[in-house]
Amino acid sequence: MDREMNKIVIVTRRTRLEELKSRFNTAEQARFYIEHLGADFSDYEREDRNYRSSLAAVYQAAEREARVQVIERTYLPNMIFGEQDVVIAVGQDGLVANTMKYLSGQPLIGVNPDAQRWDGILLPFAPGDMEKLLPAVLCGRYQEKSVTMGAARTRDGQELYAVNDFFIGVQNHSSARYRICYNGITENHSSSGIIVSTGLGMTGWHRSVMAEFRGMARAFRLGEIREPAYSWDSPALVFQVREPYPSRFTQAELVYGEVTAEERLRIVSNMPEGGVIFSDGVPEDSIAFGAGMEVTVAPAERTGRLVTG
Repeated sequence: MDREMNKIVIVTRRTRLEELKSRFNTAEQARFYIEHLGADFSDYEREDRNYRSSLAAVYQAAEREARVQVIERTYLPNMIFGEQDVVIAVGQDGLVANTMKYLSGQPLIGVNPDAQRWDGILLPFAPGDMEKLLPAVLCGRYQEKSVTMGAARTRDGQELYAVNDFFIGVQNHSSARYRICYNGITENHSSSGIIVSTGLGMTGWHRSVMAEFRGMARAFRLGEIREPAYSWDSPALVFQVREPYPSRFTQAELVYGEVTAEERLRIVSNMPEGGVIFSDGVPEDSIAFGAGMEVTVAPAERTGRLVTG
């Protein structure tokens, strides 16, 4: 790897202690608040120490191999990645997902900074693994998993990607009104919103909604609900409508389906205010979805590349 032409980008997240210090100005005030509630402040300190230690180990391994840039996750939307950059996310699964949707084919390494605290299906590596892994990745000698992402595109040209799922509705999850078009069918809906999941996201929000469906099916003795098996690189997304409400004006038949490049999902907002589209559980990174706005959701043309070994 040419150190002058490429770099390793390390993506970080603020710890709970950093968040508290930002809120209360000092660690002492944060301690007073937490201990006043009867919680153990030392756990916040321990988490922060472990994270900083892991981050230092990753940085030291990276700087031996290439130029290094460290950015905090809130700056990802404005980050311009080089075509040959290697990206390391040091944090939880959510940080890996949030990082991946801003990449355009760059390999992404998920590092678990505190294995005693977090499991992490997207965090196969420990900080100590970077010393051997990074030279191999920089030379192209590594294994990876391809991850299908979702893309939401509005008629006015806005675009948002998802690694796990999209939420389309009202940000406070109150009643969302919209027109949904899929498979040649159009309905007016009033619901708690729509979840559109990728193959990777099937273990997240999608799983929760399906648990409700299965429970209702058992209660009415309708038999077991079985879905196809979706892998991380499945070329389809799945949408689910949450709590659709039928009325004189609204319908509730079009509540589930597969979204492919050929069979896309189209939604037109009927919400005068509060409508939103966000991905991967990050409301701050969103598209306002006001009345009259139209969005089309489909599998993204680009895919994520998660390094696995």
